[in-house]
Amino acid sequence: MGDGHGHGRGRGQCEQEDRLGVEWERHRPAVFGAAYRLLGSVADAEDVTQDVWLRAAGADLQEVGDLRAWLVTVAARRSYDILKSARSRRETYVGPWLPEPLLTGPDASQPVLVDESISSAMLLIMEELSPPERVAFVLHDVFGLEFGRIAEVLNVSAPSARQLASRARRRVSKAKQSSPQSSKAERERVLTVFRAAYEAGDLAGLVRLLHPEAVYVTDGGGKVSAARKLIHGGERVAMVMVRTGRQWHPDRIDFAEVGGELALVFHREGRVYSVDTVQITDGLISAYRRVINPDKLVRV
Repeated sequence: MGDGHGHGRGRGQCEQEDRLGVEWERHRPAVFGAAYRLLGSVADAEDVTQDVWLRAAGADLQEVGDLRAWLVTVAARRSYDILKSARSRRETYVGPWLPEPLLTGPDASQPVLVDESISSAMLLIMEELSPPERVAFVLHDVFGLEFGRIAEVLNVSAPSARQLASRARRRVSKAKQSSPQSSKAERERVLTVFRAAYEAGDLAGLVRLLHPEAVYVTDGGGKVSAARKLIHGGERVAMVMVRTGRQWHPDRIDFAEVGGELALVFHREGRVYSVDTVQITDGLISAYRRVINPDKLVRV
């Protein structure tokens, strides 16, 4: 089933517009969700979603049986093109790169199909996949698309698409085993205690919450002052946090659901200063990821 290039006329066109108008809002979260999982960027995912809408409005959809699959496929094809070019852009990115935070709580402006595949940890795992592996994994394992359809997006055979998804699944599974997901209750407990220790400048309290081999990642994108290398070790990370807490004293620290998980949103001088997500291992913070690139915070 192709994407369709013809234009309907008269009654058929009107019926198509009615159908698309009714079903677009139902399928839009899947379109956006596919693009975000593939790109890790809210801005790029919104652009792709707009492109898909324009493509759908101008296509002949009368022969399309599964509109959701068709729309997600178009989103994946556009995302795949961006993903391939993003590799070269990522090489020139200043400092560590982290996914753009996506609010997923009840007040989120953009609803998506929320599952673990949009967490910052999972998006970073998928960053290690090749673009074809990432597309095959997201389309099959998250959205349930057939390998024949995925093969069309990647311009490979269906068996090759199946192999790409299988290889990606093994790599994702291995990475997840090394960093098991914490429960919602445990995350809330750790972040509540962490916020209190951070606000108090309690160095010993922060050290107790951080894994001895904890890593601290800051994404400033060269737009603001940020560590351009990873900081390793619980004590060292705690010292850096106390120092930055004194230097950039936040007005307040809120809880928010980001990528389907509880996170911290730091406010300073009337704006969002950072969005922080954590990875928890054995009840301790093993990875602390802070996005302070202002370009990635405008939608928070």
